[in-house]
Amino acid sequence: MSLNLSKFWYKSTIYLGLTIGVISSSLLFEGFLPTKTNAGPGLLEFRWDGSKNYKKLYYTQSSSTKRDRATYYMVLKPKDRKTAIIKLTITVPDYFDAKINPKKLSLCEVTEGGMLSRTRCKEKIAAVFEINKDQTAIEIFPDKPIPVDGSYAVVMKIFNPFQTGMYQFNALGQAPGDLPMSGYLGSWNFDID
Repeated sequence: MSLNLSKFWYKSTIYLGLTIGVISSSLLFEGFLPTKTNAGPGLLEFRWDGSKNYKKLYYTQSSSTKRDRATYYMVLKPKDRKTAIIKLTITVPDYFDAKINPKKLSLCEVTEGGMLSRTRCKEKIAAVFEINKDQTAIEIFPDKPIPVDGSYAVVMKIFNPFQTGMYQFNALGQAPGDLPMSGYLGSWNFDID
């Protein structure tokens, strides 16, 4: 009987040792394997000036690594606007040193991503994109006004800037009507590591 008991303890010790070895080696090598993740808005955002006039807009960013190829989805949800938009202006910081090409910009209706899905375009909307000489403003003229219902996004495909930091893009929308004035819709804050 003591022989059976010693075999049992011997086998259980071997199994326990192998299990601990496999788990510890998988945890050890987990830090060495590169992972590719999508960068999105963080859970914590710090601002120096907590102004009442600031409004955070939803976005996704495929990469936040400097000089990496990235796709930005600058989303306007229905709650972000009260009227239709006939002209959308996006202001870009002057220290954002990435080349923005009008051919790499598009406007589309999107399905918003979350924990289990990505933000994707459902339908592209024909629009004219104009970028000023200093690349500090992107003006978007859609063929038909962007309606109030549904989520819409400006999709920008670029190489990320060379400098790390936080970049605030502001959205200004012009509603149809007699008075051609643009109003502030909100801001997207992109982070480059």
